[in-house]
Amino acid sequence: MMMLVAPLGAMAMLVAALVLPGSGWLALVCAVALVAAVLSAVHHAEVIAHRLGEPFGTLVLALAVTVIEVALILSMMLAGGGDKATLPRDTIFSTLMIICNGVVGLCLLIGGLRHREQVFRVEGASVSLTTLMALAALTLVLPRFTTSTQTPTYSPSQLAFAASMALLLWLLFIFVQTVRHRDYFLPASGTGSEDAHAEPPSRARTWLSLGLLPLALVSVVGLAKVLSPRIEAVLADVGAPPAVLGIAIAMLVLLPETLAAVLAARANRLQISLNLAYGSALASIGLTIPAVAAASLLLGLPLVLGADSKELVLMLLTFLVSTLTLGLGRTHAMQGAVHLVIFAAYLFLAMVP
Repeated sequence: MMMLVAPLGAMAMLVAALVLPGSGWLALVCAVALVAAVLSAVHHAEVIAHRLGEPFGTLVLALAVTVIEVALILSMMLAGGGDKATLPRDTIFSTLMIICNGVVGLCLLIGGLRHREQVFRVEGASVSLTTLMALAALTLVLPRFTTSTQTPTYSPSQLAFAASMALLLWLLFIFVQTVRHRDYFLPASGTGSEDAHAEPPSRARTWLSLGLLPLALVSVVGLAKVLSPRIEAVLADVGAPPAVLGIAIAMLVLLPETLAAVLAARANRLQISLNLAYGSALASIGLTIPAVAAASLLLGLPLVLGADSKELVLMLLTFLVSTLTLGLGRTHAMQGAVHLVIFAAYLFLAMVP
């Protein structure tokens, strides 16, 4: 019953926060509602995933969160104008670091400590990582080295091309994941928790979760945005750079996916964790870049995509380590620790640039 009431309560708190801004006690209640909405989103995503089966189930949560995240970015770009020119780049890079090092590292560490070794399908993981590397290079690296513009941006024609290719790559990946080579993304034989073969939820329960999941996700993003000024104030008090605010908001938005992926790894379903993690990163680039590019071209909004030198080094290190991690189809806790150290370095250098 709690999981049914939580999205409605979180949405009510979001409305109250918009109507009564600045209230200290309301901010505390909103923080509690945010946690409840995250737990509820994970629950309803798991219900849908169990009913649909893999890899369609994990795709639901990744796609839903990404669509809402895109809407949040676009609304902030429209409100901030030139001041938000780097917001899409910062959000995408933060998402890459959080997912590829934070989420994946936590899943590998927890899964490795509990089960010693975990296995997954190399075919699916390599397709996901290869596509993610191409998308990241196309959208975050190349704008730094093109010569048509003076700043780390694309020209209008270059931006239209990059956005089109990003969307095409994402659509092709979804086709491969769900149709052409669906078996590459199914859990390896002999793995899975004891409840993996439990009776699927009823049609009525699935439809209920399908209706409550978007409500919970909207509440998560909305409450994260409402609480961001207070988070910004706390960061300012401790002297944190402005970029840290984007990291904090990204972590809040990615909480449902993170919790779902960690729970799957703990239950010895690492394949589902990887599907969810890398699927979220791919959707973040494959949907966000075309959306913000269209807004930039149609509305004349400035858009800076090229990553700086420090970010390029961290991205290169992340993809190199990820390639080695996913190369054998087996993981253990040490690999998770390495990813988490890279994630810690990213956070530290964001605080101390």
